[in-house]
Amino acid sequence: MCGIAGFFGRFDPDLLDRMGGLLAHRGPDDSGTLWIRDHGVGLSHRRLSIIDLSPGGHQPMWDATGTVAIVFNGEIYNYRQLRNELVEAGYRFKGLSDTEVLINLYLHEGEAMLSRLDGIFAFAIWDTRDASLLLARDGVGVKPLYYAQYDRGVIFASELKALLAEPGLSRELDPQAIQYYLTYLWCPAPHTMLRHVQKLEPGHALRLREARVTNRWQYYDLPYNQPIAQLSEADAVAALRTTLRASVESQMVADVPVGAFLSGGLDSSAVVAMAKDYSGSGQLPCFTIGLRGATDGWEGMVDDLPYARRVAEHLGVDLHVVYAGPEMIEDLQNMIYHLDEPQADPAPLHVLFISRLAREMGIKVLLAGTGGDDLFTGYRRHYALQQERYLTWLPAALRRGLSRISSGLPPLTPLLRRVARALRYIDLPEQERIASYFYWIGPAAVTRLYGPALAGSLRDATPAAPLLATLAKLAPTTPALNRMLYLEGKHFLADHNLNYTDKMSMAAGVEVRVPLLDPALVALAARLPLAFKQRGKVGKWVFKRAMEGILPQDVIYRPKTGFGAPLRRWLRHELRDVVENVLSEHSLRSRGLFDPSEVRNLVEADRAGRVDAAYTVFALICIELWCRTFLDRATVSASIGRISVA
Repeated sequence: MCGIAGFFGRFDPDLLDRMGGLLAHRGPDDSGTLWIRDHGVGLSHRRLSIIDLSPGGHQPMWDATGTVAIVFNGEIYNYRQLRNELVEAGYRFKGLSDTEVLINLYLHEGEAMLSRLDGIFAFAIWDTRDASLLLARDGVGVKPLYYAQYDRGVIFASELKALLAEPGLSRELDPQAIQYYLTYLWCPAPHTMLRHVQKLEPGHALRLREARVTNRWQYYDLPYNQPIAQLSEADAVAALRTTLRASVESQMVADVPVGAFLSGGLDSSAVVAMAKDYSGSGQLPCFTIGLRGATDGWEGMVDDLPYARRVAEHLGVDLHVVYAGPEMIEDLQNMIYHLDEPQADPAPLHVLFISRLAREMGIKVLLAGTGGDDLFTGYRRHYALQQERYLTWLPAALRRGLSRISSGLPPLTPLLRRVARALRYIDLPEQERIASYFYWIGPAAVTRLYGPALAGSLRDATPAAPLLATLAKLAPTTPALNRMLYLEGKHFLADHNLNYTDKMSMAAGVEVRVPLLDPALVALAARLPLAFKQRGKVGKWVFKRAMEGILPQDVIYRPKTGFGAPLRRWLRHELRDVVENVLSEHSLRSRGLFDPSEVRNLVEADRAGRVDAAYTVFALICIELWCRTFLDRATVSASIGRISVA
């Protein structure tokens, strides 16, 4: 697990060191660069040693024949099997790393090798045979990869900030990205905050020749176009248990200690239950967050800590608790710096704090339960979508009336907020309605916040467009629930959860693995009958059944809660000064993106309880802090201070 960067074109070779320096947190154990003057190709690598800790794992790495070179970020879990095949085929190895397996597999199979990989990765391979560069990202998007193509060539890196080490790269903002961050709190790939920088989508690859992208293709897609399997309940439960065990076992491979996140929810608890059987010493250090004053009726949150302790005691694992409160927001600007994106969610700070403690304890690898909700259903929108059948038969006029009524419901309780959100877009066509479940705030409310220049740029923009384009890739006969799960995996999971999990753990020099997103488990989940996922109000039905007898019943069937914080209360009380400082009239007018009077109206309406806009207010704060961090500084620095409210 590492940080990679590089270029292909007319660039100063010193750029490699500057890019690598901005990725040093991702790889504190080793570093290296390679510049091929005749072709204008440069590769930079920062190493976090996980497999083969010897110098034999140093990168950039050439194969034994000097034909191809690689910089690689990630882990290949089936590398031993692949290595055995390659040895039988006559390939020579100098070390024991999965990196060397990758370059020999590429020599053996070319681009077809991508479909053979079980792992999490982003890499670049320089091929001397045709003077080309291959860039690729893993199928579900666990590892990030950014790139930009302009008149000097192509630059790429694990993190956007490293691209900004190139002074010739335009800092022009992408208005559509701003619209997406306000609407969803995250931004669908390939968009980023910068118009000329793109995220390589999960399961995609690029071929570069003569300093430009000559081919871009998708080699993997989430398998929701496959037929639904005819499985009995007992067979589905057995298959899930077997596949989960195999996934966790394969991801325990490491030459360093392994730990795990343990929130006390089903997903992380299931991973820990399976992982403890494979931990070498029988001990698996686990970590959780304890929020001071976390629960109240307004937030609709359930305290995780008692459940995490219950699971730890039941499974016999050590649990380490990181306590946090409103003071965690002092790390907000640091969070924005490491995320590269203005994601309006305090959950990334939890990942950072846990990863810091793990690293202090000498643990470089953590297992996480990320993905369970996105594969098997677990969010409230999945239940709401299934309930639409009771309303969509109504005449269009009546559905429009329900939509209007919902906009007037006061957000006094979590239940009222959820009912209003479920009805708000009930009058839309089905595809648009599915996409609308991912709105955090309605498009009309977002539009009111724009300043004149931004409003002009977005006059014809539709915030649902990228999600509708994604849905169009599925067969029309795909059930609505699976279409929503496809969006979960392609966007909410990849562009939000996985982005912050990678960036914030790597900020502390820790690798996070996600066993629930193993390709075999993803394929199984996609072909399960719908009733095995969402059964009435019970989400993840088959997953819960599979964990009966392994985890306590009260943990399996506990109320759903997020990996978040009581942000609504904090913004109105403890963090009130942050709101006033960052979203002051002077600050907003100087930036020119948003209308200060409309922002003030939104803040006041939220404080008065007339609207539920805390996360939108937080999104505005994050966007402004992103601009201060990446646009206002003469150079992007690896040292970012804490937010000041003075």
